[in-house]
Parts: sequence; structure tokens; C-alpha cells
Amino acid sequence: MPSLFDPIRYGAIEAPNRIVMAPLTRGRSTQDHVPTAIMADYYSQRAGAGLIVSEGTGISREGLGWPNAPGLWTDDQIEAWKPVLDAVHKAGGRIVAQLWHMGRLCPPDVTGMQPVSASATLAPPRPGNSGRNLYVEARPATKDDIARILDDFSAATRNAMVAGFDGVQLHGANGYLIDQFLRDGTNFRDDDYGGAPENRIRLLVEVTQRLIGEAGADRTGVRLSPNGESQGCDDSDPESVFVPAAAALAELGIAFLELREVSADGTFGSTDVPKLSPEIRKVFPGPLILNQDYSLETAQADLDSGVADAISFGRKFIANPDLPERLRIGAELNPLDAATLYTPGPAGYSDYPSLASVAS
Repeated sequence: MPSLFDPIRYGAIEAPNRIVMAPLTRGRSTQDHVPTAIMADYYSQRAGAGLIVSEGTGISREGLGWPNAPGLWTDDQIEAWKPVLDAVHKAGGRIVAQLWHMGRLCPPDVTGMQPVSASATLAPPRPGNSGRNLYVEARPATKDDIARILDDFSAATRNAMVAGFDGVQLHGANGYLIDQFLRDGTNFRDDDYGGAPENRIRLLVEVTQRLIGEAGADRTGVRLSPNGESQGCDDSDPESVFVPAAAALAELGIAFLELREVSADGTFGSTDVPKLSPEIRKVFPGPLILNQDYSLETAQADLDSGVADAISFGRKFIANPDLPERLRIGAELNPLDAATLYTPGPAGYSDYPSLASVAS
């Protein structure tokens, strides 16, 4: 059985270990969604990951509703990503861009426009706003909207490759646009994109094909969150849609599939809905990355069982820039400072100590 510290190949990307840095929104870009110099420090510090998946990166002004998150739709954004990626590569790392359209989770006070989604639905309030809902009801995406969004994904993928990313990952998880089309709790359409599971996975497939057309299947990954509710987005029978979705992605030959799966005792969301990774494993033979609440022991157990080929870590990577080495030697992990997850500046971002810095 492979070890967490054994190499793996994700299509064209050769990774020295099976520890993946999960996508993590951090809010250190400018108000115009341009990456900043401090991001080069942050990502290059974590280059020991077998693969880094970038924070969610917007494909368009319309689709990015998170303040100070980076984008990939302007020349300024592309140019600002280049030194970040150069720093990662000089440190020996590999990084793919997670491409993000937030759908109904785009507040109009950020984007300046009414959000689009699968159907006319309203997302629940975001935690921390004293119950005040910053969202408005989305309008159902027209066929013209869908065509424009597909073009935006193509353009963002081209821009990612120009900037120097090693590949791309489609953000199809966590209640954002792709997830809103996948789930029957948010998709009430009666056209080719709604109703039966094969219709609800259509946008996922079409967007993935656009990414493949620009980056190649061997540099394209997808992230899904198949079990449980996420930001008000849910499904009455997730197995009926997510297993066929994974099978369709396998047909396309993508480089990897990542699943964020919550459990009943999860520390970042919880659900009693069973994990679908065992069923998805049966239809997806490519590299399967699992995520959420893993320790070294549970990560290795899922590799040993064959249900996973690699494991992605999120919050542990925030607090521990050298997480793979700490896991390898059994070193103590730094605690996470949750208060600085989205604040400006280096505090709680690029100032977490590494083992080497402590030793010196």
C-alpha cells in the first residue's frame, strides 16, 4: 500500500508526496482582486505539499462575491500571479488554480449586479452577520448566461496557464454555482440543465470540457462536496447525481478528483448523510483526493483501504507551512488562529513558524 509520503502522478503533474494543500480562501488580494506580494511568501512557504490547490480564484466580476479574493480575468491579475507562482516553483512546488464562480452566493454590494444561479433561489445568511442576509434572490441563468459563463471559464483557464499555474481545478463544491446546478434543492429547471441527474450534471461536464480544452485533461482537476448540505445547497438523493457525475468526469480523463466530505462529528460542518467516496471510487479510477478533518493516522488508513490515493489538508496547512515534514517526523503542530483567517497582512498568514525557524 502507498504511504502518504510516496510520490504520485496527477496527469502531467508529478508530485513527490500524497499530501495536498486544499483550497483556502484567505482574502489577501486587493479590492480589485489582484494578487499581492505577500501571497508569494504564503504559497512558497507551503511548497512542500505534493500539490497546492490555490484559493478560490474568480473567473469574472459577475462570479466573484468574496472581498479581496483573487481573480483571473484581467491583465493586472495575470501579471500579479506570475511572481507568486515563480516563488512556488523556485521553492520546488506545484500549484493549480482553483477556478470559482459563486453563483447565488455573490452579494450585489460586492459585484454590483444580481447573481445568477440554476433557479430563482435565495441563499441563507452567511454566519457572522448577526442574521442579516447580504444575499438577494438569484435570477435563473438563461442559455445566453450559460454560454457567457462557459466562455469565462475558458478565458480564466487560458489566463491561469499564461500566469504559470501547473494546471487548474474546477470548484464544483460547497454550494457555489456548479453545486447549485447539481443539487435538486437549488435546481428547479425544466430544460436541458434541470430535472434528471444527467441534466443536472450537464453544466459540470460542459465547464470541465472547457477547462480541458485550454489546459488539457492531464492538467485539469475537479472538486466536489457530495454529502450533506453546504451553504443552503442540498440534494434529496446525492448518490443519484454525484456518482454519475464522477463517472462522467472519469470519461473525460481528468487528472484528479477531490472530494470534500463532512461527517457527523465534523469540525467544519457536519452531516449524517453517508460519505459517497466508496461509491465514487468504484466509478472513478483516476487519482482520488479526499478532504476534511484528517489526521496522519486516518489519512494513511484511507490510503491503505484504497478509497483514496491522496489526502488534502486545509486548516492544518494554514497554521503549519511545513506540514508534510511535521507529519513525517511526528512533530507538534502549530495551533490555528481563526481570528486572522481573512484579515489583511501577514499576521496569521505568512508568520506561522516552521520547524527550521524555531530551531534557528
